[in-house]
Amino acid sequence: MTLFKKLTTTGAALVFALGASMLQAADFSGETIEWIIPFKEGGGSDKWARFYAPLLSEALPGNPSVVVKNMPGAGSTKGANWFAKRARADGKTILGTSGSTQFPFLLGDRRVKFDYADWNVVLASATGGVAYLPPDLAKRWQADPQEVIDNVQFIYGSQGATRLDLVPLLAWEMLGMKVEPIFGIKGRGAGRLMFERGEVNIDYQTSSGFLGKVMPLVEEGKAVPIMTWGALDDNGTIVRDPTFPDIPTFKEVYTQVKGEKPSGDAWEAWKAFFVAGFPAQKMVFLPKGTSQEVIDAYTKAFKSITERPDFRKISVKRLGVYPQSTGKAAKIKLVQGTKVPESAKKWVKNWLKERYGVKL
Repeated sequence: MTLFKKLTTTGAALVFALGASMLQAADFSGETIEWIIPFKEGGGSDKWARFYAPLLSEALPGNPSVVVKNMPGAGSTKGANWFAKRARADGKTILGTSGSTQFPFLLGDRRVKFDYADWNVVLASATGGVAYLPPDLAKRWQADPQEVIDNVQFIYGSQGATRLDLVPLLAWEMLGMKVEPIFGIKGRGAGRLMFERGEVNIDYQTSSGFLGKVMPLVEEGKAVPIMTWGALDDNGTIVRDPTFPDIPTFKEVYTQVKGEKPSGDAWEAWKAFFVAGFPAQKMVFLPKGTSQEVIDAYTKAFKSITERPDFRKISVKRLGVYPQSTGKAAKIKLVQGTKVPESAKKWVKNWLKERYGVKL
């Protein structure tokens, strides 16, 4: 054998051995995966992660334990900052974000110490949002929404005006509703509890939180949905939420109350942040530096979950009827969730400053 052939053969053997070693790194046998959720227990993001966690355990190589770890604080930036700084690139720590994490990033919140471009997306879940009232106010709303808008002072438990709550707060203001937010709650689950205790008289939940915790209240006659934020069709048009097809969208309610379709700067800004916050609302990430083999293992795992014959049946009551994207589709959703037109950003920043004294 010539020296060239010997070197070639040896090199091929080394490449094969290295490839086999890297593939072994994607085997999580006997390991525990920590899934960081930067919100308190009980909200939509927490319920979303806890739905997926046992399925991910079954689908990942080696069937590791997948444990959801709640890390609330600073409107979800605390947990995201921790992940960016501390998570090791070994596949044993993943992060679940929501629109309440994406919006501070989009708006340049000074507490944000992370960059979505550094992370590797392996799942993107679209979702919706539902606003609801106590039965007494809902009855008046159904009879004459303008009467309620003119005469009711609403109280709302909010995570913060620069979080995903921007979408409902701006929608309600466009309708002319007088809504006083109580800022600083740790998650939407806390807002729901305030509603149950009678401390607030309006609330909204993302679809998973609404299906899991508010539907029982609806069935007991303690809560009545009045609007959703809607969904996007294939042409990018806002249409009725497929999970709640009998509930009118904000766009429909606005048209009913105002006698014309929404338009202008406020509408364009609302629509931009709605798109960023809901069609790509919840995403799962691996940290910077993660090997392609580990990324592929997670992508394959989530793909196999969403393609299970029984996935729709087991997910509809927890997640609703929305796209669950992996691979290239998830990367497209990441762009939708982390980019909005500069004109919309500028308008919203000015609105936040004037309405809530928030300087960004």
